[in-house]
Amino acid sequence: MPTAKKPNPSSLVKPRTAVASGKKAPAPARLPKKTYETRTAVLRERLVQLQVELKAQPFQVLFIVAGVAGAGRGEVLNTLGSWLDPRGVETFSFDQPTDEERTRPFLWRFWRSLPPQGKIGIYAGSWYTETLAEEARSKKELATLDHDLARIRSFEKAMVDNDTLIIKVWLNLSKDAQRARFKKYESDANTAWRVTADDWRHHRIYDRLERTAVHILQATHSPAAPWTVVDSEDERARNLAVGELLVNRLTAHQALLARLARTRPKAVPDPKPKPLRAYGARRLQGLPLDQLITPEEYEEKRDKWLSRLNTAVSAAKAAGRAITFVFEGSDAAGKGGAIRRLTSAIDVRDYRVYSIAKPTEEEKSHHYLWRFWRHVPRDGQIAIYDRSWYGRVLVERLEGFCRPDEYQRAFTEINDFERQLTERGQIVIKFWLHISRAEQLARFRARETTAFKNHKINAEDWRNRRKWDGYEIAVGDMLALTDTAAAPWHLIPANDKRYARLQVLRTSCRAIQAALGS
Repeated sequence: MPTAKKPNPSSLVKPRTAVASGKKAPAPARLPKKTYETRTAVLRERLVQLQVELKAQPFQVLFIVAGVAGAGRGEVLNTLGSWLDPRGVETFSFDQPTDEERTRPFLWRFWRSLPPQGKIGIYAGSWYTETLAEEARSKKELATLDHDLARIRSFEKAMVDNDTLIIKVWLNLSKDAQRARFKKYESDANTAWRVTADDWRHHRIYDRLERTAVHILQATHSPAAPWTVVDSEDERARNLAVGELLVNRLTAHQALLARLARTRPKAVPDPKPKPLRAYGARRLQGLPLDQLITPEEYEEKRDKWLSRLNTAVSAAKAAGRAITFVFEGSDAAGKGGAIRRLTSAIDVRDYRVYSIAKPTEEEKSHHYLWRFWRHVPRDGQIAIYDRSWYGRVLVERLEGFCRPDEYQRAFTEINDFERQLTERGQIVIKFWLHISRAEQLARFRARETTAFKNHKINAEDWRNRRKWDGYEIAVGDMLALTDTAAAPWHLIPANDKRYARLQVLRTSCRAIQAALGS
């Protein structure tokens, strides 16, 4: 991505208009109306051309406009709206989160509102809205703010790595110019509504907000997602600067992606991958698959653990803790049966099961995590995934549905996703159900010869079986690189279905109790 320097604090703050003599500095020369109209005509034509080209491009644009009160954010957004073809634009306005949004991780509402490839998302309010409203006056407040900014950096990095173009504009206005603009608006009955009590409060604490804003902009300025500071004292020059920035960044991004398309490694099937972490596969191979349990013992222990699980789940709901279950495993390992036993202990109103298949066309036009962020459960609710986001590092890796650099960085992205869930208070429980190669063959053949199981077997299952060794390596890497303290993997020997189901119930119950401290 193009390089950019960190914004200098002095570049974010215009000097005060007062001079040594005590007289006000002369007002800056304003852009002539005729010049503005001439340049605007050319700019609008180019913008529409770029929108047409963008429709066929494999990326989306996130356009964020922020700035000091009175700098004209609404006017800029309205102007852009009149210049662009509305069919290629989605506008989002975020203010304080709603009660529903507060029951999920901070970034949930932004992930679910991302535009698809080929479109421009314009953000009147964004993931910066809350942070920019904060006044970090103590070390504790600053530490909290920095934690939020770290999440924002990770989010933007995931977007940029997925070829998304992020354009961030800070509309700047000096304190003196802000006061003059507020007074001008208030002097006219037709514009007085533009100035609120909050605007004047922000003006009184301008210096404190300015310091926080400089900190935020510097902390989130990167070569791939830089902030551009635009002076807002001259409305015409401001509008042109923002429009021309959009044109220039779009043009440069298209050229960059064209160059990358010629140099990037292609996404090709890799049935015999080289392990990224050799010890991961050893952990899988060392799993004792000969664990057995008698039908009588299973019946006796099942009811006990179902009862305990029901109590644990109810306690989590009462505490406002969401639970996310992830079920991964070899084909025919018994994920569906384990999920059915698990849900028999939970009120049907409190959970949803998501069976993850290949992505739809809509899902393909977004970051691969988009479809999972949409289903993040609210506080007190449960999401159960029959296969999950780990498809990125398993089937997509082996089948060549993503490039090597894409699945390699997915380990970090997935860990970050799960960390955001657990930081919000969610309990994440991940299972890998494992069976032997011989046991899988026996189950495949049973499915072919049993009428009510025929729907569970198809040619793709047999094709995947031929890649057993490759999947074992990919699973090993997954275990090695995504097993974290907050969201560990639980490996379940599943050659004996009853044993596996009981282990799932027992492990789920203990994991929830441990998270609740009970």
